[in-house]
Amino acid sequence: MKRVLVTGASGLLGWNICRSPSFQDWQIFGVCFTHPVSLSGVTILKRDLGDAGGTEILFQDVRPDAVIHAAAVSDPEYCEAHGPECFGLNVDASIRLAHLCRKRSIPYVFTSSDLAFDGMNPPYREEDPVSPVSLYGRQKVEAERGILEVYPDAAVCRLPLMFGIPGAGFRSILPMVKAMSEGAPLRLFVDEHRTPLHAGTAAAGVILALEKGRGILHIGGPERISRFELGKRMAEVFGQEQAVLVPSRQKEAITAAPRPPDVSLDSRKAFALGFRPPPLLDQIKASYSEFRMFNA
Repeated sequence: MKRVLVTGASGLLGWNICRSPSFQDWQIFGVCFTHPVSLSGVTILKRDLGDAGGTEILFQDVRPDAVIHAAAVSDPEYCEAHGPECFGLNVDASIRLAHLCRKRSIPYVFTSSDLAFDGMNPPYREEDPVSPVSLYGRQKVEAERGILEVYPDAAVCRLPLMFGIPGAGFRSILPMVKAMSEGAPLRLFVDEHRTPLHAGTAAAGVILALEKGRGILHIGGPERISRFELGKRMAEVFGQEQAVLVPSRQKEAITAAPRPPDVSLDSRKAFALGFRPPPLLDQIKASYSEFRMFNA
């Protein structure tokens, strides 16, 4: 049985990758560090990917046939304030894994971000010049370049805003749903646009890249939408009539990390490879079904 090593197993994306039916014939090893998690059928390993020697030992112990690197310090606000701390995982560890995968000639997928762009000329294709405005975006771009320089056969997946139910990493729709249910004012940007995906759909795209991808691949959703409109649709699907959604403007907000206005991805290359994301409304409904199951 083949073995796949998935980092960031407790995060929103990594958790969904580990649960994917695409890996039903694989032995799955999930790596987490800050947030422990338990997943049926997955061997969870607590490892610090910032430890070079420990990562080498991890490869010797697991002997993976493929690696998906979904671990990251992915909060742009936190990253902006703690750049050196985040650099170790976001850049150094990502390139180190590329070296280890190249040495073994095994597939390597790195999960990057639509924040590689400044949001001024959407929708973005893989060959468009990168122009990140936040430190998080710059670290992702630096990791992309370092990985492909070390291992040109690696796949780099630029991913959009994701939503869904998490493992233990907590970056999910749950805080939004809680605020909606309490009737707390929820300020959402009308002038910030993305091509969002349910995390399970994003996981399917990442696994497709593992099987067929090489180089940079955009894994975006089928629809461009503002954060405010996305919030409205979620409130409708989740039955949160009491939700108080306040339209706000990104350009008037004060944030620690600069925010690009529109980083919508052109994902036709992934579509040509067989990536078939369902309509956005169907993905939101899938997220609601998960929410009900996990809160039964």
